[in-house]
Amino acid sequence: MSDTIAAEAIKSPGTRPIREEAMQGEAIRQASSIEMQGLHKRFSRDTVALDGVDLTIEAGEFFTLLGPSGCGKTTLLRILAGLEEADDGRLSIGDKDITEVPPHKRSVNTVFQSYALFPHLSVRENLAFGLKMRGMAANERDTRVAQIAEFIKLGDLVDRRVDQLSGGQRQRIALARTLVCEPDVLLLDEPLSALDAGLRSQLQVELLRVQKRLGMTFVFVTHDQQEAMVMSDRIAVLNGGIIQQVGSPREVYEHPLNAFVARFMGHDNLYPIIARQGTRLTTSLGEMVVEEAEEGEVLLIRAETLDLLPGEVAGENHVLATVNERLYRGSHAEYRLEVGETTLQATLNNRGRRLPEVGDRVTVVVAPEDLVTLSK
Repeated sequence: MSDTIAAEAIKSPGTRPIREEAMQGEAIRQASSIEMQGLHKRFSRDTVALDGVDLTIEAGEFFTLLGPSGCGKTTLLRILAGLEEADDGRLSIGDKDITEVPPHKRSVNTVFQSYALFPHLSVRENLAFGLKMRGMAANERDTRVAQIAEFIKLGDLVDRRVDQLSGGQRQRIALARTLVCEPDVLLLDEPLSALDAGLRSQLQVELLRVQKRLGMTFVFVTHDQQEAMVMSDRIAVLNGGIIQQVGSPREVYEHPLNAFVARFMGHDNLYPIIARQGTRLTTSLGEMVVEEAEEGEVLLIRAETLDLLPGEVAGENHVLATVNERLYRGSHAEYRLEVGETTLQATLNNRGRRLPEVGDRVTVVVAPEDLVTLSK
């Protein structure tokens, strides 16, 4: 990335000192909401990136755009940053329409997946770069850089070159460089995807803590369902440029609106509803009783809601199955069960009991309140 492009990406209007209160857990500034109305983006006749996106992000939310590659989430983030222009629609931050505002005049900063740091500069120089581009006096820059370095726990690294630091340290610097300019909104484009699993988990927690301490509006892009559920206040699941569902992590995971969302959130047990009579549904697993007679064409059974009893046990929502495969994962075991020609996935916590073995005949039990019906 060139110095010019990087400068455009991190500049934002207005300069405010980081208040001492923020270091004690209060928000730096009043957070800003985001309003998107009818956003469309087409790259070619056959490639529709966004197809009429309507979305409200509340002030101070940690909001995640989640979906597979090509779903439109990065395009939406780039439109927010001003790096792409929507073909149609309206975009507002707070009470200001920014649809036609160029990127360097938006109070929005972006943390990139590639860090976008200057390897030939020190940590201090990287953190001060955006402030220098905006003409801030040297003494004020030094104060601001010292504050943000301490806030992000980089104080002892400020005089090192960034090419001498680890991946996790570089990612924290990239975050600090965007925060030092105090934008209204911080955009994060899969910033943790290049890190190993352990460091990624650690930085997920750090990033969430920073957001809560600052009270700033964060918009986070990821394709990782677990990452989205750990970090988000709310999640928007996208597919084909269309928002499929918006809700809290628990809502999206436990009550997906359709089969796509269910599969993307990691659910495998999806069965067409062949017939229904009130709360009794006929499926390929047999007759299942749900808590409420809700509309829907597909039955979802979450793997972790199942219990396995040894042998054949009669009862409502009891299904006789054979253990085809078991994956022991220490704290829990994952099972692949065969019910005639139908496959069923189950997850059991390891609570010191005997876990079923491959080849065992077991009875699968699920409570009516744990069954969800949804659309195709």
